[in-house]
Amino acid sequence: MKVLDTGAVLNPSPQLSSEPTVSEAPPSPASIVPGVAVAVAATGAAVFVNASVPQISTLIVAVVIGILIGNGSDRVDMLRPGLTFAGKKLLRVGVVLLGLRLSIGQVTALGLPTLVLVVATVAVTFFGTQAIGRRLGLSKPLSLLIATGYSICGASAIAAMESTSEAEEEEVAVAIGLVTLAGSMAMFTLPVLAQMMGLSDDQFGTWVGASVHDVAQVVAAASTGGASVLAVAVVVKLTRVVLLAPIVAGVSLSRANEGDVNSDAPRPPLLPGFVLGFLGMMALRTAGVLPDVVLSGGKTIEGLLLTAALVGLGAGVRFDRLRKLGGRPLLLGLIAWLLVAAVSLGGVLAVVA
Repeated sequence: MKVLDTGAVLNPSPQLSSEPTVSEAPPSPASIVPGVAVAVAATGAAVFVNASVPQISTLIVAVVIGILIGNGSDRVDMLRPGLTFAGKKLLRVGVVLLGLRLSIGQVTALGLPTLVLVVATVAVTFFGTQAIGRRLGLSKPLSLLIATGYSICGASAIAAMESTSEAEEEEVAVAIGLVTLAGSMAMFTLPVLAQMMGLSDDQFGTWVGASVHDVAQVVAAASTGGASVLAVAVVVKLTRVVLLAPIVAGVSLSRANEGDVNSDAPRPPLLPGFVLGFLGMMALRTAGVLPDVVLSGGKTIEGLLLTAALVGLGAGVRFDRLRKLGGRPLLLGLIAWLLVAAVSLGGVLAVVA
């Protein structure tokens, strides 16, 4: 999936479009309906493709469909309010429901060495990617979004960090496109590399969970190794997701202290509401008060919401605007992918039997 013009990796700093990227007035309910309807239809198509070819993640299909829609014709403008609604609001609800998959007991069962591995991988990727982005001359918001997406959980993490970063729409689209591209490539390359290196089930599952970006991509990559690999990979992955809350809180506090946040604009909360919702759902799962039918239904609804949301996010990947950013974001994305994969693999070989 091509998301950037790679012809000039070392171009001077690109100039973003001066046109407004966010509408001042909220869209009317009627204007949202067409785009949401298209997102729902695209979700059905993605589910069908996944049912026919289980190796292909519904989220990947959703992003590709969204990109095709977003770059289809000028008439797609009537769909944008609804697609934007799906890419923001539905995504946040999906992230909240994601908390139902994880309990505190599952996290602690990993053992201290694996937990340290996860935290170290997230920290090195998060701070290292930002440092490399500065060396490449990229903007601070774009480097922050790419670092967040690669270190935590892809588009969901980018959504959590978007308001805090004050990034331009094009920069958000670039970060989402890059993390989707890298995660898709990881789905196919990690199983091959794990087999070549002779990794055990626990090592393979931990590596996938610690390095692949979104949950669906983790499931797709780990399922090639069987149920035992998949179980480890999902718990490790969702443990990374838990780190989204302290990362967002830390960045919000740091930006407030440094005065980077526009004083005339409303100050975002220390933690977005949907991140608190995620932690609340995790607490409910830990308490064991929810029956299995609720947990199963929540997982199904979460998957459908995230799929519809990624249709909307994919529609924001506008090739005509992305070309203005040049090839350096792509270079940063590739470096960040290698960084998270290498750091996590080193930790796996050191602490996982």
